[in-house]
Amino acid sequence: MALYERALIGDVDGFIQHMDGTITTGSVTANLESSADQRLGDARMVVRVYERYSAFGGNRVSLSVCVLAVGKELAVTAITSGGSTAMFWKVNTLGEESFLRKAVDAMEVWDVASRRP
Repeated sequence: MALYERALIGDVDGFIQHMDGTITTGSVTANLESSADQRLGDARMVVRVYERYSAFGGNRVSLSVCVLAVGKELAVTAITSGGSTAMFWKVNTLGEESFLRKAVDAMEVWDVASRRP
């Protein structure tokens, strides 16, 4: 399992649209598996779960992106899972790391774009 957390700014709907587009177009086998959207007062939590086939590992890998939004402040967590063929410990995490890198790159692009005047 690989994990990345980051604070960002911007419109949560625009950010989720950016992530959906970037992650699902980054691989022929990547798709949005499930999503959730909850509100509590001024806070909003948006969850996306993506999945793709990892040719290197010969298995499927999932990526969960969770966004807690309050106004224009975004707290983002991305976690990957799967990708190992071992029974008792993780042997091959390259598929997970590669999938997480796609999310990190998308967040970096968003961060730069959101800071432009």
